[in-house]
Amino acid sequence: MSIASTTSPFSLDRSARVYIAGHRGLVGSAIWRRFAEAGFTDLVGATSAEVDLRDRAAVFSFFERTRPDVVIDAAARVGGILANNTYPAEFLSDNLQIQVNVMDAANAVSVDRLLFLGSSCIYPKFAAQPIREDSLLTGPLEPTNDAYAIAKIAGIMQVQASRRQYGRHWISAMPTNLYGPGDNFHPEHSHVLPALMRRLHEAARDGVDEVTIWGSGTPRREFLYVDDLADATLFLLENYDSPDTINVGVGDDVSIRELAETIASAVGFTGALVQDTSKPDGTPRKLLDVSRLSDLGWRARMALPDGIANTYEWYLGHLESLRSK
Repeated sequence: MSIASTTSPFSLDRSARVYIAGHRGLVGSAIWRRFAEAGFTDLVGATSAEVDLRDRAAVFSFFERTRPDVVIDAAARVGGILANNTYPAEFLSDNLQIQVNVMDAANAVSVDRLLFLGSSCIYPKFAAQPIREDSLLTGPLEPTNDAYAIAKIAGIMQVQASRRQYGRHWISAMPTNLYGPGDNFHPEHSHVLPALMRRLHEAARDGVDEVTIWGSGTPRREFLYVDDLADATLFLLENYDSPDTINVGVGDDVSIRELAETIASAVGFTGALVQDTSKPDGTPRKLLDVSRLSDLGWRARMALPDGIANTYEWYLGHLESLRSK
């Protein structure tokens, strides 16, 4: 089956078989929604119980059976500062295995179009802001998530190596911090935005007078609504073909303190926000330069307050299932 229509080499045929690795996660589920909305009729996914992507033989067997035309690698072991800092060996090993197996299997069945999704943590801790794609490998990484970052850098290299050796039209994209419906709200293993949302919601519910926030509150972060990333994924697959990775973000950032205040307003928490400066801040600032993507014609649409409100609405609708997590 051809992946292309007659309009462009990368205008994807809506009947192409598209495998979305990690289709039940925050990112993968949003990509599935976007592709379904765009009219794709042959979307393929497999849960970790069905295919453990760390199991090389299982992955190769799955690709041989399904033979996808397009692959989107949105599968990863992810977590916040605490999880990354506590389990660096697992974050390195699991993510290396997942992406190596997926890409090797894709090469084995001659998949021509693949998109690998990484993370903005690949860039040096003190990279010039906003962070350009060419700052990769120009300085030391943030030590609290360097293991995860190294795995994602290896993924970029594998995309580039496959292009050189096999002539594949594979690409990689580096999203900024993501959030939205389907996020992980675990009190210890989640990222900063869902972690704050859960804590502030529970504080408002329980009538707590104050909530403590890790660090000084001054580090600045950029937040991209996951459905915007999903839209960018389809856009890139149809409009981008280069060995160079490309940033996906909004081009604007907020301090962690400002983020907490916005979430507090959304969930109705009116108590005090207290900074615990004994806890690590992580990277001082992480804002991506998204000019390359903007020049191609794509920009994020969701404003942060609106995205937080949508995410909180989803959270409230899934409290029962989240209570045990």
